[in-house]
Amino acid sequence: MKKSNVYTRRGDDGTTGLVGGQRIPKNHTRLEAYGTMDELNSFLGLLLTYVTEDSDQQLIIKIQNDLFSVGCELATIDRPARHAVTSDDVALLEQAIDEMDALCGGWKGFILPGGSRGAALAHVCRTICRRLERRIYSIDDGVPTDPVLLQYINRLSDFFFLFAKKINNLAGIEENIWRNR
Repeated sequence: MKKSNVYTRRGDDGTTGLVGGQRIPKNHTRLEAYGTMDELNSFLGLLLTYVTEDSDQQLIIKIQNDLFSVGCELATIDRPARHAVTSDDVALLEQAIDEMDALCGGWKGFILPGGSRGAALAHVCRTICRRLERRIYSIDDGVPTDPVLLQYINRLSDFFFLFAKKINNLAGIEENIWRNR
């Protein structure tokens, strides 16, 4: 029987390969960043199972593709930046955020994650996205990160916050506002 291409055995020593062939430890800050991107993308696949509007589905799939490109850029050290996302991608997220904010009636206070299952999952995506942002800023190998990529990830967490609100709004579920003691 032919050996599967899924496993290579090269990572058995605790390292992983980057684009270009360089090997780094599996606990490297760069790997932590694109591993968190992969986790977020997996949760987006689950979120997609709760999304009913075609335009929202298409936007989530676009975001998944964008995140894969972000992962490729994060997995590259010794080559010129590919610019995984552009200012147009940031503007698209901002437009979606503005539309959802208008639909949901604007800021009413801090929201406790929950409501419908889809909205709760959008909040999980938001928190993983915030962690991804922190992981990207933690990369400590001296290779600068594209500022537009950082803007995109920052807007993406805002997108998930408002997407959760939108999902609850469309389902007729009222948000639980945090009540400070």
